[in-house]
Amino acid sequence: MVIRNRLRALWYPACYHGWGRNKRFFEGWYYKLVNRDQSQAMAIIPGIAMDENGQKQAFIQVLDGIKETVVYHQFDAEEFVPSPSNHSLKIGDNFFSEDRLKLALPQLTGEIFFEDLHPWSSSFFSPGIMGPFSFVPFMECYHGILSMNHTLSGELIDQNNSLAFTGGKGYMEKDWGHSFPEAYLWMQTNHFSDPGVSIKASIAKIPWLGSSFIGQIAGVLFQEKLYEFTTYNGTRLRHCKITSENVYVEMANRKHRLRLNAKREKATALAAPISGFMDGRVEESMKAQVSLELYDLRAKKILLADMGTSAGIEVAGNFSLLER
Repeated sequence: MVIRNRLRALWYPACYHGWGRNKRFFEGWYYKLVNRDQSQAMAIIPGIAMDENGQKQAFIQVLDGIKETVVYHQFDAEEFVPSPSNHSLKIGDNFFSEDRLKLALPQLTGEIFFEDLHPWSSSFFSPGIMGPFSFVPFMECYHGILSMNHTLSGELIDQNNSLAFTGGKGYMEKDWGHSFPEAYLWMQTNHFSDPGVSIKASIAKIPWLGSSFIGQIAGVLFQEKLYEFTTYNGTRLRHCKITSENVYVEMANRKHRLRLNAKREKATALAAPISGFMDGRVEESMKAQVSLELYDLRAKKILLADMGTSAGIEVAGNFSLLER
């Protein structure tokens, strides 16, 4: 049963991957919610964590990107109940899936529905954003994109205040493994002048067979097409410059070049995994801005140039290792 569940999750990254795991493991899902006028921006992060000694806890983190606050709700591990067949997860009285979330937290309740999802491309030999790295058993951290962009409906009640998300936009991703990378950069937004555009980009130091390399993953959803920039499709990181105010990234493959220039804003500390347990800290802003340029190298023309708002940005660890 455990092997069957693990194999199913391998080709369906949204599913739970921790079957049979009892220590040094974490798995978390990231739900970004932004309302229609961008006056509300939240990240809801449910998950499970197991330390090196087998101590376990389930959790739901709530990041309010406008108020710049975070609340970490801890649960007994027995309250974490995933489905083996799809992404369907219960933590206490809370529920999470690909098409909705339902919260029953002490000061935050309600239900949000998701429609018109845009997941990362997937195939038998490249299941999701990790591509062929999905089959490598010793990775420090694995990643999945459940939806680059989708519409929201519903509301949350925050201490008797109604937070309406109908007509807003969402984003979903997840991570699993034992630790976040020693150094990484992550950014995401789907709030551009063109409502169909979404961007996600990350760069990280990846341990590999006693050494390491800098890996990159980025995607631009534009006119219903996903332009992929990944280590395994020949993408190269040309430039990466990180300051306290800005992040500049340029990467390219044989067909396209992507340039991102982000203006950083004040960030809020989130709990993050170290050797399976949530003892680390990373800082995330949800009010940043990202300018994007997508260039067609063969046609020698700019396909897209736009400015994104309500951007999430994390810069963590010894980020100088990423700079080029």
